[in-house]
Amino acid sequence: MADYALLALGIIAIILGIIGCLVPVLPGPPLSFIGLLLLHISKFGQFTSTTLIIFAIIAIVVTILDYLVPVWGKKKFGGSKYGTRGATIGLIIGLFLGPVGIIVGPLIGAFVGEMIFKDDVKYAFNAGFGSLIGFLTGIGLKLATSLIITFYFVKALIN
Repeated sequence: MADYALLALGIIAIILGIIGCLVPVLPGPPLSFIGLLLLHISKFGQFTSTTLIIFAIIAIVVTILDYLVPVWGKKKFGGSKYGTRGATIGLIIGLFLGPVGIIVGPLIGAFVGEMIFKDDVKYAFNAGFGSLIGFLTGIGLKLATSLIITFYFVKALIN
């Protein structure tokens, strides 16, 4: 019975991990890794120590990069924290608008955030674009990591 509880918690952690790649509040890759660990502890999946260590390192590195990449994007294009916050708010609103909203939401949010910071359309567009690039790169890294972990999770369940 405990194995089924671990499996259920693992599935929940994997799902929250993928959601966490898009929702800024949840740490996507660490949650996905926790799901993998829960499966490992159960009778349903066994992973080598090397596999677990590699995924732990990747989850940690990607989580750290998620904080550094948007900063790089902002500095490269001259953005501010307003652009990053705007991109985050735009993503949250965009989640309700489907796939197009996930891309357009952060762009509009970053632009509006930069316009609040400095009332200059050219600056706001360039800085907003930089914030968006950094923001989407971070999402891409997190999503790739969580999806690879999910693949290993599902593969272990099938085998």
